[in-house]
Amino acid sequence: MKTLMPALLGAACAVALAFPAQAELKAGDAAPEFTADAYLAGEGFTFELAEALEQGPVVVYFFPAANTPGCNLEASLFSRAIEDFAAHGASVIGVTAGNVDQLAAFSNDTSTCAGKFPVAADPGARIAGEYEAVLDSKPEWASRTSYAIAPDGTIVAAYTDMNPSRHVREMLAAVEKLDD
Repeated sequence: MKTLMPALLGAACAVALAFPAQAELKAGDAAPEFTADAYLAGEGFTFELAEALEQGPVVVYFFPAANTPGCNLEASLFSRAIEDFAAHGASVIGVTAGNVDQLAAFSNDTSTCAGKFPVAADPGARIAGEYEAVLDSKPEWASRTSYAIAPDGTIVAAYTDMNPSRHVREMLAAVEKLDD
């Protein structure tokens, strides 16, 4: 048993490091305000969360790195659903710490964002850290975590899953509830 315990402990640590941290910010928490360099359709600008919230709900989704398979898929899924979000008065922004030098092209790529929503650079995952959305195994990168934020700055939904396929559905359901 004494020799089995260290092995079990080591295996448990390895499993824990393989997964992202769960979103710690919960519904009802205040969303941390942020300003970041961003791109929309290849054009640079400064994104301010407070300013975006004046227009309606905002979905902030964190992703590990531009131009990687899962992140490209997630951006494409958000791009295809952007009119559904707009129908509820919501805007979307992607935030990443990975491959930030590629964000201008990523924001305009027809296979990803297609110029339909902005993506923001988060060097060193500072913003992701404030949102408690960093990868345990690579803390300088964001985890795949999405937040729906009401116009008053309150988080109404949080979702963490490295599989990109459900983020759009979870966030769209959250902004739809704001219509009630």
